[in-house]
Amino acid sequence: ELQKGTLAQCMALLKSRSSRQLNRISGRKGPLWQHGYHDHAVRTDESLHDNAMYILGNPVRAGLAGGLGDYPHAWCRWPL
Repeated sequence: ELQKGTLAQCMALLKSRSSRQLNRISGRKGPLWQHGYHDHAVRTDESLHDNAMYILGNPVRAGLAGGLGDYPHAWCRWPL
């Protein structure tokens, strides 16, 4: 639950701060995030599972991994 502000403001702050920090650490310049975002309310366990599978499948769709859970830079290893 947000204590103050809107979700859009929260996301703008997150993207701004993380871009500055990651660009500083990596020595790069320029945009890191794409413009805008799409929020989606997760109301059921099924919706949560569907969204998680979509996120975990991104490296597979991009050709960076052969299967779910194979991406070496994943922040989690969920049992599938």
